[in-house]
Amino acid sequence: MTVDELIRPVTRRVLGTETLLVLGLSLGQSAVYALVLIIEKLAADGPLSKQTAALNTSQSARPWLDLTYQLLGILFALLPVLLAVHLLARDPGDPARTLGVDLRRPGSDLARGAGLAALIGLPGLALFWAAAQLGINATLVPAGLPDLWWAVPVLILAAVQNAVLEEVIVVGYLVTRLRQLQWRLAAIIAASALLRGSYHLYQGFGAFVGNAIMGVVFSLFYLRTRRVMPLIVAHTLLDVIAFVGYASLPREWFSWL
Repeated sequence: MTVDELIRPVTRRVLGTETLLVLGLSLGQSAVYALVLIIEKLAADGPLSKQTAALNTSQSARPWLDLTYQLLGILFALLPVLLAVHLLARDPGDPARTLGVDLRRPGSDLARGAGLAALIGLPGLALFWAAAQLGINATLVPAGLPDLWWAVPVLILAAVQNAVLEEVIVVGYLVTRLRQLQWRLAAIIAASALLRGSYHLYQGFGAFVGNAIMGVVFSLFYLRTRRVMPLIVAHTLLDVIAFVGYASLPREWFSWL
């Protein structure tokens, strides 16, 4: 048997299976859990608006163990990103350039990311307020860590982890693979946006709609620019403001969430 005989061409079936496995190990799995959680909330006594969706919660009463669990959670959540990049490395070209996560354009990436954060963040606040008034969101608690020295650094790391995981998998990787599978552009954008919305369902239906809209904007941006890095910058800024702001500012400022 020759070396050429050992190398099998990558078929559409193989790419489709690979995509499902990557999603199943990452945000596709999160989407399934979020669906179960929203069903649980709807079946519970009391309206959805009186229930809580908590992010970045404490994992142990012992501070050093809590910090350890937080850092391990962040570390292992990034493994699907490394897997996706590794699988994309089989394709021609550098996967970092394919995804647009290299450091060739730091100034442009930062500026575009900040612009996207403003574009998404301000209407997003209005949508969250409207969802709260309509009672279609759970009460959101963006940060539930104890008041310790490492809380803010961990919240910033969690924001970066969320941004890298979501933008690389849901935009860069998924859009790339669906294009290779010859999906239509409208279907690609819809798939990416609906996936993003679905794993936020545990927060309520307003969060689903808001994140799906964000998914459309981010997918269109990536299809036009082939750059994921500005999306990571934008997502990081949004989450840092939400997490650190909630942890640092008076609670009554966030009663509308």
